[in-house]
Amino acid sequence: MKAETHSQKYMRRYRHVPYGPYERYLKRPFDIFCAVMALAVFWWLYLLVAFLVRVKLGSPVLFSQERPGKDERIFRLYKFRTMTDARDAEGRLLPDAERLTPFGKALRASSLDELPEVFNILNGTLSVVGPRPLLVKYLPLYNAEQHRRHEVRPGLSGNAQVHGRNAISWEEKFRLDVEYVDHITFLGDMKIILDTVLKAFVRKEGITSETAATMEEFRGSGDRKI
Repeated sequence: MKAETHSQKYMRRYRHVPYGPYERYLKRPFDIFCAVMALAVFWWLYLLVAFLVRVKLGSPVLFSQERPGKDERIFRLYKFRTMTDARDAEGRLLPDAERLTPFGKALRASSLDELPEVFNILNGTLSVVGPRPLLVKYLPLYNAEQHRRHEVRPGLSGNAQVHGRNAISWEEKFRLDVEYVDHITFLGDMKIILDTVLKAFVRKEGITSETAATMEEFRGSGDRKI
């Protein structure tokens, strides 16, 4: 008998029940509306950032990476690249802190590197608001409660991003994600969107952790059984 995959075990155990009518019927149309409006209004910004990335960092302009989405299904996330491909004498990529240029830091601080994620919203792998999609390699490291962040579609921004982003611990970040999963409302999403804009363009808070250029690697916590 073929062994179950990690995602199959997850889906067998967790069955998310939408919190209300907004989550059940309106959240996806709202996502599409926001994505279309973003492209219609800011198409020029996409072209400008793409041009600057090409000049400052070279090709390719886009960075893509596999991430786990709703029900831990793997999808490909798109961003503007923020780091160079600088390598050491043996051909290995240098640490993130050495490859992250001042221009790349500015893109991250303003969240402009995440503009291409609007296409993930359009194809249904991402929502405007939801738990941020992390690395695939973290899946076996989550405990049972932390796995619940994958019960809903991941987001461009989320509860954890407006309450510290990379400046808070992994455990606190996951707690905030699960809190959001259990209480998805239109007003809650609008508040997160507004807070995201304020933090990205006004306060510029939580872009980096206190000890790393981006965020320390997650190494697991608590009971890891699904």
